Amino acid sequence: MAKERENPYGNFNYLVDFRTGDADTVRGGFAEVSGMNIETTTMEYRAGNSKANHPVKINGLYKVGDVTLKRGVLGSLDLYEWVHQIRTGDHSQVRDVVIQLQDEAHTSTVMTWKLISARPIRYTAPSLNAKTGTDVAVEELVLSIEDLVVE
Repeated sequence: MAKERENPYGNFNYLVDFRTGDADTVRGGFAEVSGMNIETTTMEYRAGNSKANHPVKINGLYKVGDVTLKRGVLGSLDLYEWVHQIRTGDHSQVRDVVIQLQDEAHTSTVMTWKLISARPIRYTAPSLNAKTGTDVAVEELVLSIEDLVVE
């Protein structure tokens, strides 16, 4: 699904799909998505009869990082309700989340990241400041994922 070209794509046109079955309703775009990464661990091993006087490196397990989503507060409780479902033991609410990078014209998807078996592990309400506050109120959701697939 990835579309190659000579110039890099901008990082500001993307869609976040929570796969809730409600594709017709947009409850607010995310201002930031960060933390999508894969890390492969290595193990060192050296056989006792090895001629080399150093260990060899062997690929071990891989792990994926937690993904952070930030959006302006719109009065929607959808993120909090998902957190509440998970924290009360509703394991059926683990979801695959799809993030699609769009081209500049918003006409096609140029790259896709699938967050496999995502579950919220932290919700942060916005900081509020009546004295000097001039920023947009932003809420944050951190997802723990089991795998990351790039297409």
